[in-house]
Amino acid sequence: GDQEAGEMGLAAVPGRQAAFRQGLAAAVRYAKAVGCPRIHLLAGRVPLGTDRAAVAGEMETTFIENLRYAADILAQEDMIGLLEPINNRITDPRYFLNTPHQAAAILEKVGQPNLKLQLDLFHCQIMDGNLSRNLETYFPLIGHIQIAQVPGRHEPDSPGELSFPYLFELLESLGYTGYVGCEYAPKGDTLEGLGWLHSYWESRGLKHGGTSKAAE
Repeated sequence: GDQEAGEMGLAAVPGRQAAFRQGLAAAVRYAKAVGCPRIHLLAGRVPLGTDRAAVAGEMETTFIENLRYAADILAQEDMIGLLEPINNRITDPRYFLNTPHQAAAILEKVGQPNLKLQLDLFHCQIMDGNLSRNLETYFPLIGHIQIAQVPGRHEPDSPGELSFPYLFELLESLGYTGYVGCEYAPKGDTLEGLGWLHSYWESRGLKHGGTSKAAE
């Protein structure tokens, strides 16, 4: 979409289907060039001057239509499409897709196996909390995980509401083998801010880089 015009994705925005398809085609080209098999299909924002409840049905219909189209295009490239709920309490008040429950319901209606849930624990905590149960409930749908401490959106070991060692071990126990994206704003230097990761590896008996000391 046109970010300067206030757009943040187009997949659920009525009347912007042609632009969504153009953007998807460009994203596929970029993804193929860098070897990335997953593309986040941003839902977009409730149009300015409209009531969320009044347009929710039309936006969901548009979203489902575009997601089915995207699923077919991505299947041809052996790629996964991702839906990320973004909280509308702090980050983006007009964003259409806000909770994992809403995303799961839409994924069920679309019914395509190469569309998955991109679960950002920062957004999930703000909207719903109940992270352990939500991870367990929606685990079969999850295609990618992102993290940031709440409420500051900084490093996982910064002061906040979430216990990331517990959450990481929960993900391991559930059998998660994908990436965990660190989508946070470092409080200072990026490399210094990664000290939390080194400490976590050491607490798990791993060397820096995530390799097992026993394996060495």
